Amino acid sequence: MTDRPNLPDVPLGATEVPLGGDVTGPQVITGPQVRATPRVGRDWRRRAQWAVRGVSPPTTAIAVPGSDDEVSQRHARAVIDLALRVGEAMLSTGASASEVVATVLRLTGAYGIRSAHVDITFTSITVSIHRGLNDDPLAVLRVIRVRSLDYTRLQHLQLLVDEIAHRAPGEEALDPEVARDRLAHILSAPHPYRRWLATSGSALLAVGVVVLFGAEWFTMALAALSAVLIDQVQRWLSRLGVAAFFSQAVSAAIPTALAVLIFWLLSQGWDIPGIDQPSLVVIAGIIMLLAGLTVMGAAQDAIDGYYVTAGARGLEVLVLTLGIAVGVTTVLGLAWRLGVPMEISPNLILRGSPLVVTVAAAAIAGGFALSTYTGLRATLLAAAISAGASVIYQVMLELQLGTGESVVLPAAVVGALAYAAHRVLRVPELAIITAGIVPMLPGLAVYRALFQLMDNTVLFPNAATDFIIALSIGLGLASGVWIGQYAARRKFGLDLAAQRARARSRGAPL
Repeated sequence: MTDRPNLPDVPLGATEVPLGGDVTGPQVITGPQVRATPRVGRDWRRRAQWAVRGVSPPTTAIAVPGSDDEVSQRHARAVIDLALRVGEAMLSTGASASEVVATVLRLTGAYGIRSAHVDITFTSITVSIHRGLNDDPLAVLRVIRVRSLDYTRLQHLQLLVDEIAHRAPGEEALDPEVARDRLAHILSAPHPYRRWLATSGSALLAVGVVVLFGAEWFTMALAALSAVLIDQVQRWLSRLGVAAFFSQAVSAAIPTALAVLIFWLLSQGWDIPGIDQPSLVVIAGIIMLLAGLTVMGAAQDAIDGYYVTAGARGLEVLVLTLGIAVGVTTVLGLAWRLGVPMEISPNLILRGSPLVVTVAAAAIAGGFALSTYTGLRATLLAAAISAGASVIYQVMLELQLGTGESVVLPAAVVGALAYAAHRVLRVPELAIITAGIVPMLPGLAVYRALFQLMDNTVLFPNAATDFIIALSIGLGLASGVWIGQYAARRKFGLDLAAQRARARSRGAPL
């Protein structure tokens, strides 16, 4: 006999677990309810993986699917044609690649197309639209056939796009066909002033350059005559279809030949009043030719991440600058062989009172703006900004900074004010920037390097030093302008289209 009550039979392998309460008999726990004790290493490995594993989506989305399924084929074709023509016209008139991409995206977005892609090279622009899985995509390419600095047309193009993209709430976008007609009117409209006034702008630029170095009245007249001849010869060669390289060489030879003639007359005993440095005529011609190059466009494209376009524009600048060098050195070489005594003063610096230098800088900027058909308001604004930058530049020189470093801060001021003027007054930003930095272009350094290169009594390293100085000035101008633009963009902000256009310039986080 036992006092233990009779218990039910416990299956083999079951565990008897005493429980509280009214349950007094053994409990049966089945196999699935049995949990093995996890290993310590596995548990800590799971914890470590949780601590380091990413839980948020990628910072930069890549190839995220998206399409415009609701866009009809006719509407898509009309919009893509309008956007292409606007982009082509902007590239032809000197706009940077990022500005063109932003404008095209802003235009397509205003017509309800969100999946547009824009690709730009130096000679073409392509716009494509993805219309979903059930419709064929659209992709159209246009070739850039003409390049001419014309900031009035660029301004009118930007105003047209702003009217389409920034319409009032509830207002429908301008019909694409109507917008295309207005675009055709803008591109075919006459210039805001006659050609002789644009030529006068080139002459004013040259006069302003020689005034920077304290030239007298006859040197001013000679520089103005040289600028007029250069302008007319370039137009004539363009109509004949002469390559730009040879056009630059012939144009650079004109002021050099005039300077050689003055040196020869002085050597023959002629007394020419009002001239002390004939070389200033050459410097004015070099700066005039350098101002027409897309130096800032190439630098802007490189900084914004459009390396193909920047490389092509940079190569164009290099080739055309070599054309200037060929023209100058050819005439100098002939002068040396003919025994014409020539010299260049090693002490050519900004001379005259600060007021005279400031007024000369304003004249240079205003003259360049006139020569590129910039509107009156933008021309006056460019002259004022250039005058302010000149004051800062003179202060930098008084602080005895390096030549390249002295131009960074003035160029930054020009870049910031140009972007602010573009946002507030709707004037072309590129026109203000290019005109504002023309007085600081390295015309003197380029000419001094070429002159020393042709002089057998001067060592080659001296010429190389001047070339490096010219390069440092160009890099200083480009970097300063970008810093100023960046600061202004941080202040005013960028719309979505501009952010997409400049996204490739950022060091994209992973």
